[in-house]
Amino acid sequence: MSDASFGFRKVPVEEKQGLVNRVFDTVASRYDVMNDAMSGGLHRVWKDAMVAWLAPPRQPRERYRVVDVAGGTGDIAFRIARRIEQNGTVTVCDINPEMLLVGAERNRRRLRPTTPCHFVAANAESMPLPDGSCDVYTIAFGIRNVTHRDVALKEAHRVLRRGGRFMCLEFSHVDIPGVDKIYDAYSFNMIPAMGKMIAGDGEPYRYLVESIRTFPNPGRFAAEIERAGFSHVAVRPLTGGVAALHSAFKL
Repeated sequence: MSDASFGFRKVPVEEKQGLVNRVFDTVASRYDVMNDAMSGGLHRVWKDAMVAWLAPPRQPRERYRVVDVAGGTGDIAFRIARRIEQNGTVTVCDINPEMLLVGAERNRRRLRPTTPCHFVAANAESMPLPDGSCDVYTIAFGIRNVTHRDVALKEAHRVLRRGGRFMCLEFSHVDIPGVDKIYDAYSFNMIPAMGKMIAGDGEPYRYLVESIRTFPNPGRFAAEIERAGFSHVAVRPLTGGVAALHSAFKL
């Protein structure tokens, strides 16, 4: 029986997904509020940077198909959709029903959207999408929560067309001496406390902090992306390495 990382703990691989699901069941209704509190609003800047680097076309001649994975509340999907004035569709795939409910409700409140967003319950390791059916695959703060990261990356490669683009935004490793110690102290002490105060439970945020520390550094993750079949892998660190953007293409 093999094990998987759940924060700093090792758990049976078949149990990890259920544990992650319970984390997001707990935090779904306050997820976006907590993101603002934890990052001081920086997560919005990072997400804007992701979509700016993607630079989706405003008026594509042919249907521009985006899949946003683990994006249940719609933050990335809505940003992309606002950029496209016609011939666009965004499909949000998330394994967690509670997160999808939050995103679907936000979607209903969108004013006169020109690009529709659809919400689908799906596992990043096995998505209900045909081969080569997407122009863009995005995933923000979700890849570190999947059980088999290599399988999810190969699935991303499968659903993209030739020339399609993979983009990932994820927490990373602070690379400024001294700041890394401040960041660790803040993460392990303040974030669980804020989670208890704002979301009513600090333990899910302790897991999220631990999962950041066990995620590979940008170079190692770039190598994983290449092993999945992608080319032209590029990395952009954000805010001193607190987060990083990865971009790659299926050629």
